[in-house]
Amino acid sequence: MARYTGAVCRLCRRENKKLFLKGERCYTDKCAVTRRATVPGQHGKARTRKASEYGVQLRAKQQARRYYGILESQFAKYFDMAAAKPGVTGENLLRICESRLDNVVYRLGFASSRKEARQLVRHGHFTVNGKKANIPSILLKAGDTVAVKSKSDKLKGVVEAFGSRPVPKWLDCDKTNMTGRVIELPNREDIDLDVEEHLIVELYSK
Repeated sequence: MARYTGAVCRLCRRENKKLFLKGERCYTDKCAVTRRATVPGQHGKARTRKASEYGVQLRAKQQARRYYGILESQFAKYFDMAAAKPGVTGENLLRICESRLDNVVYRLGFASSRKEARQLVRHGHFTVNGKKANIPSILLKAGDTVAVKSKSDKLKGVVEAFGSRPVPKWLDCDKTNMTGRVIELPNREDIDLDVEEHLIVELYSK
């Protein structure tokens, strides 16, 4: 499965926004956006010209992709899925991204970042509805249950991250058994990302 393997702090600097790609580090003074608030590259400090309409739309799309760690081809596929569903396309798109298994693992507090959640899923540390699941892009639906495997509940990353963040209301977390359930797919107000999804729709609709 293709994935981004470069320096993630460069992504935050390019968007000039905290994307929280390194978990707890992003909340400290070590955050790259705090230390070096310029676009990466030798001409970063000179990139101050006003963005075009297309540039604004592109940045909105790139921010959303990078929040969730999704590559372009898969993100475009999600947009087509969102456009085919009834309702507001932009909200449908974010709802699809939120329903990914790696994101749900992160939202439940089993990992400190989506990148770490993706790695844990790939290594087979979780089950979905009692069955082994090692594909981060699995799309969950209401009623699905995610659980940490019995031999994985002592993993350092899982233990340190567990309970460190509030769980959104569209998920239910059983801290005793280290399981979580999707109560319903989130509404837009339940998704705490600073993304202007209407700009993404405008970009893909051209």
